[in-house]
Amino acid sequence: MAEARAVGALLASRNWQLVYGAGDVGLMGTVARAAQEAGGATFGVIPTHLLSMEVGKRDLTSFVVTENMHERKKVMFMNSNAVVVLPGGAGSLDEFFEVLTWRQLGLHDKPLIVLNTQGYWDPLIALIEHTIDQGFADRSLLDFVQVVPDVETLAARLDSALS
Repeated sequence: MAEARAVGALLASRNWQLVYGAGDVGLMGTVARAAQEAGGATFGVIPTHLLSMEVGKRDLTSFVVTENMHERKKVMFMNSNAVVVLPGGAGSLDEFFEVLTWRQLGLHDKPLIVLNTQGYWDPLIALIEHTIDQGFADRSLLDFVQVVPDVETLAARLDSALS
């Protein structure tokens, strides 16, 4: 939770808009509230079927409701300058692998940064390395992903990529 709050504050301090899934629960809600508290802009995108489940956060700078998850991801991606993955579950993995695949296919060159808080994503990085070692992906796949251990390093990477 502390890292999520720090990410929200970081975005606001740089005048970068948070683009996220518009939920008011879990780490995504924590990031959004922290960004708002620090005066940052927030852009939330949520599909109609998740409005109640994820407690759609309607007090955002921009709030978009989509018909489905595919639209949600497209709108979020099109309105972002970078992708940062915090610890999460299946939804975070889905979004991560989709933008990683798009990057691998040359459909974008946006930074893709994994915030590996307390080694949370170590198994994910090991899985990607396993797919490479088994011959199912080229080693260059790892070039598309930046793994950072903390918000300070995340800030430096984003500053470098977005300046």
